[in-house]
Amino acid sequence: MRHPVLAGIDGSAHSSAAADWAAREAALRGVPLRLIHASPPLPGTAVPVPAVDRLRHVGERMLQRAVTDLSERYPDLEVRGEQTDDAPVSALVAAARAAGLLVVGMRGTGGFEGLAVGSVALRMAMAAPCPVVLVPQGRAGAFGEGMHVAHGAARVVVGFDAHHPVSEVADFAFSAAEARGAGLRVIQAWAFPADSVSPRTLAVTEEDRATWEDQEVLQLSDALRAWQEKYPRVPVRPDVVLLHPAEALLNTSRGAEVLVVGRCTDSRAAEGRLGPITHAVLHHSRCPVAVVPHGR
Repeated sequence: MRHPVLAGIDGSAHSSAAADWAAREAALRGVPLRLIHASPPLPGTAVPVPAVDRLRHVGERMLQRAVTDLSERYPDLEVRGEQTDDAPVSALVAAARAAGLLVVGMRGTGGFEGLAVGSVALRMAMAAPCPVVLVPQGRAGAFGEGMHVAHGAARVVVGFDAHHPVSEVADFAFSAAEARGAGLRVIQAWAFPADSVSPRTLAVTEEDRATWEDQEVLQLSDALRAWQEKYPRVPVRPDVVLLHPAEALLNTSRGAEVLVVGRCTDSRAAEGRLGPITHAVLHHSRCPVAVVPHGR
């Protein structure tokens, strides 16, 4: 059984963009789309009251409109809607256990103007048991067009550490590019060796820089070989960049269909925390970001 794509919706423009991106992704994967709207009771309203009933009815109508709209626009896609009384975070985490992918908007109906990532989206990136895609408002259509353009025209970008490759992240990025008929840009950020630069160092010679860069290029080429053999139809563009990893990813992901990063779930990692690179990317990216959990 292939796991469905799951999307959380709340009636906001951000969640509409996420639902559309999720529909396109489900169509690419050939799996059902499951929409979830969480409508927990208001504090102090254990007994149903008219206002609570009205809010639930509004939520049900919004959910049904979303199901109808996506079903009409993607007639070959199976779309199901579900309303739950649980809080959004707990509802989405529970549903994600049976999903192949969770898609949410960068923000929901709450928050304030200028907020980059909402609390629910951030919590999903931290805690969801499956890969999560966070979609900015208004960008789903532009990035989803990869399904309809010529082979190799769409782009997927992935952050990669050739010294410590993560199979879950690489597999997600390669399979996403393959499904879209897209090229994959692999970003390897690097820095000068720590023992080569000090306050007393006046300059780094061009010869030293070229030597270190060549070493990074070779390391990346060797590390990617297994995935290039596994996904021979994916055109790969390795890119070794002398920048901070977050800056390198944000610079090269402009116009990308999706940017893929990882989240370590190892017990030694800080619980409920994102790494600084992933955190920076989420707060500044203008394209959908896929956060892939891994156990390294």
